[in-house]
Order: sequence, then structure tokens, then C-alpha cells
Amino acid sequence: MSKKAKVLVVDDDPLNRLVLEKTLCEEHDVFLAKSAEEALAFVRTTQFDLILLDIVMPVMNGFELIVKLKENPITQAIPVIFISANQEHADESKGLELGAMDYITKPFSASIVRVRVRNQLLIKQKNDLLEMLASIDGLTEIPNRRYLDENLSREWRRSKRGGSVLSVLLMDIDYFKRYNDTYGHRAGDECLKKVAQSLLAQCKRGSDFIARYGGEEFAAILPDVSKEEAIAFANKLRSAVNKLNIEHKTSLNAQCITISIGVATMEDGRSTSEHSLLEEADLGLYEAKEAGRNRVVAH
Repeated sequence: MSKKAKVLVVDDDPLNRLVLEKTLCEEHDVFLAKSAEEALAFVRTTQFDLILLDIVMPVMNGFELIVKLKENPITQAIPVIFISANQEHADESKGLELGAMDYITKPFSASIVRVRVRNQLLIKQKNDLLEMLASIDGLTEIPNRRYLDENLSREWRRSKRGGSVLSVLLMDIDYFKRYNDTYGHRAGDECLKKVAQSLLAQCKRGSDFIARYGGEEFAAILPDVSKEEAIAFANKLRSAVNKLNIEHKTSLNAQCITISIGVATMEDGRSTSEHSLLEEADLGLYEAKEAGRNRVVAH
């Protein structure tokens, strides 16, 4: 693997934690939690590739913890390996039924633990690659509509819970049909690629998200960005596309490719749904087109 995987060991026994850390630390970044509660705090702030989980722990046991992990969309895909002194088949069966990928009994062999961890990480790496390919637009190589919908739903829920601000942009290349009719679909595809990469290049924050919405439309999701900041960012995107200076001699509003942008912002968790937020941005986009295109309208 290109970088070390993050492995979380959850065990109330300090000796077991130490042995597992020494077993895995050469190949992986190992984090230690002495309780299920501490593990839940860890996964809220760190993205793990694998969890090694003891079953018998005070307050909350391993079975209860894996249920919580699988209920959370952010942690449900993290593979879990149970490590337990209990060799009962019923426990192993229950662990696998709850979603664990493997079950190792104590006392364990260090070499067996290393191999099983390596195997699960390789499976996860392949699954992550397949997931990434399914989320990327084949032409522009930026996230696609499916990934946009998932990300918007996640950010909307987060904003709703915390009462934080969330802005959404919808963008459309002006008179793109005329461009295709004039220059051909191959040139149209190249235009879409250039515009997509130009939009992506403006995203300096890790949380900013640009995707192809469909056809010649693009969308941006901007967590913790106010209406005024979203308008400023939209104008930055519009300016970046103008600077590409892609000739469009049949455009009705400019001599080069331009974009129109609609902006919508949810403040204090007031938007009724992520779909209504998109609809507001779409209305802003419609008004930007009606007002002459190559402009930003916040709704």
C-alpha cells in the first residue's frame, strides 16, 4: 500500500494492546483504545482502515460497539476483526453476523494476525478503488452525480445537527448546445474537461466539493460557507472559466465560454431538505440565465 493504513486496536487489557501494537506497528499506523467509548471518540475524528476489536469489555462490549459502527454511515464500511479469548463457535458466528470480517482467538500468533490484517486491508483497498471508480465521472474525472448526492446528504445532515451554514452552487456552461453544434462533440468534450478541471483547481479547502451534475452542468457543495462567501467563491469560479478563453463565436453573450451560477445557502439548519437547497440553487441559476448569463445569482 502506498501509505501506512490506520489500524485501531480496541481492548481493555493493556498487555493485549501492547502486543498487538508491537505486532503491527512496522507495517501500519496503530492507534490504541482501552474501551468502546474511547473507540467511538477516535472514529469521530480519524478515518480508520481497520479495527481490531475485543469482545469482553466493561460498560460496552465489542458486539455493542460493532452495532454502533455499522449504524453510522461514516464508519459502517470500516472492516472489523474480532480478537477474543472466547473460543465458542456461537460468539464467532454472532460476530460475523454483526458484520465482522474475521475472528481471531487468543492466545494469537503474531504472524497469523499480521497476515489476516494484511488480507483485510488488501480487500478494503480493492473495494475503495471500485467505490472511487463508481463515483468519478468518466469524461471529466471529477466526482459524478451519484457522489454529489451522497456528499450533499451527508453535509446537509451534519449542518442540520450542528446548526452550521451550508452553501450549494449550481453551474451551467452558457450556450453549450451552440458550442457543440459549431465545434463538434469532440471539442465539446474537451471543453467540459477544461471547465471541470478549472473549477476543481479553485477548491483550496479540503471540504470544498465540485462535481459534474449532468450534461454541461456542475455543482459545488461548500460546508461552513456563508451566503456572501459563497457568492464570492462563485464569482471566482466564473472568472476562472472566463480566463480559460475557450473560443465560442456563436455564443449570444460573449466571445468565449462562460458559466452562469445559482447560489443557495442554508443557515441555522432551516432548509427542509437537501433537495430543497438544490432547488433554490437551480432557481438562482435560472434567474442568472434570464438576466443575461455569465453571472451569479443568489436565491
